Amino acid sequence: MELGPVVWPPEPIRTERLLLRESEARDRAAFVELLASPEVHAYLGGPRSRDELERELPEVPERWPGSFVVDLDGVMIGQILLRRASEQHRPAAAGKPDLGYLFLPRAWGSGYAAEACAAALDWLDGALPGEPVVLATQTANTGSMRLAAKLGFTEVERYHAWDAEQWLGLRSPVTPSS
Repeated sequence: MELGPVVWPPEPIRTERLLLRESEARDRAAFVELLASPEVHAYLGGPRSRDELERELPEVPERWPGSFVVDLDGVMIGQILLRRASEQHRPAAAGKPDLGYLFLPRAWGSGYAAEACAAALDWLDGALPGEPVVLATQTANTGSMRLAAKLGFTEVERYHAWDAEQWLGLRSPVTPSS
């Protein structure tokens, strides 16, 4: 589900170390690596087959509103996903922008996810002012739980899905200071 009414793609977003941008053909191999990684998908239902990804991914993968490539020194290290939560999500999440992220294991532990997610949320605050944002993760994913807290998400509920306890957090809308 798209973010609408957001003009896409936005100008690339620069942070201290990273660039958030639209995907390009040169990112295809990194997308295959990301989507086929058992480590990346340990809490996401498991990786996809590398052969299947090679056959099915378009030349320029994941090019849709709400999908940012996270670029470090000209190389893709991850992806930020912003999309409206669908009805199949928890009722508390439905219709709200949903933050998701995937990073290659070699990029873990350096603060890149926090930096990139914070920049994407800042962009979203400007593009859709006053919108609360949701984030869902497995409670067993301690890294993701820490990141959610660092980004200002607070627990709405815990529930059981996909054979694991899930956590749904909400980040209240940022109100402009007067």
